[in-house]
Amino acid sequence: MYRREFLSSIAGIGAIGTLSSFKNITDDLSNSDKMPVLFIGHGSPMNGIENNEFSNQWKKLGQSLPIPKAIVIVSAHWLTKGTWITAMKSPKTIHDFGGFPKELYDVQYNAPGSPELAQETKNMIKSVNAELDHDWGLDHGAWTVTRRMYPDANIPVLQISIDINRPASFHYQLGKELASLRTKGVLIIGSGNMVHNLGKIAWDKIDEVGFGYDWALEMHQLFKSKIKDNNHQALINYTSLSKSALLAVPTPDHYFPLMYILGLQQKNENAEFFNDKLVAGSINMTSVKFG
Repeated sequence: MYRREFLSSIAGIGAIGTLSSFKNITDDLSNSDKMPVLFIGHGSPMNGIENNEFSNQWKKLGQSLPIPKAIVIVSAHWLTKGTWITAMKSPKTIHDFGGFPKELYDVQYNAPGSPELAQETKNMIKSVNAELDHDWGLDHGAWTVTRRMYPDANIPVLQISIDINRPASFHYQLGKELASLRTKGVLIIGSGNMVHNLGKIAWDKIDEVGFGYDWALEMHQLFKSKIKDNNHQALINYTSLSKSALLAVPTPDHYFPLMYILGLQQKNENAEFFNDKLVAGSINMTSVKFG
């Protein structure tokens, strides 16, 4: 499943009436219809086309969840200055990787966007002046997952960018501000990896699911323990958890999507883990569902 090209693939990294049209299709949802939230370890882009234990779990997840009216994704692969929200009607499929089989580049995930939902989401965000984007699309942190969960591509998908110059606490707070989307039938997904060090990949064990270096295993367990205990502050201050944290999270891009999902967790929601395994020594696919 994993291959040497994995390293190069991820190295690079309204009008009132219009808003009312989105409101009309979501008004029938009450608080009891609150959607769950997900952090998904997305791993290699090949998971977007291969049938393996990780992608098969994404498929099962899509079949088991309430059908969302829209999907909002925070992907590790859209890093910006400032906070941006995709607002085009037809987002393009972005193949932001190199050296993979032609089959992967041929994928077009033609899910619609929603300018109306983008504007409504912008209005919810109070901690910063979010901007609407008409150029980005859906990167592989988004479409590799949604393609397996919702292969018909008939559900609107938006992305929110990661302001990489902001600390974990900023992203956690921004996640909290998106909470009302859950009561409007919107599925919010953070797509990254808790443990993600491409420079330490064990190439001789590239296809060995379950192998992890000692430091990766330590942080894998620490992150899960803090999530189970609802200790959000410890996860925000992750660099203080252990010396191993800087090996597990050498750059925060793949970790920050977790902050949004923790910010969206409600007090009565327990963590449900899935795809809870390490791969290639230095990456974990561990994913979590709240609600």
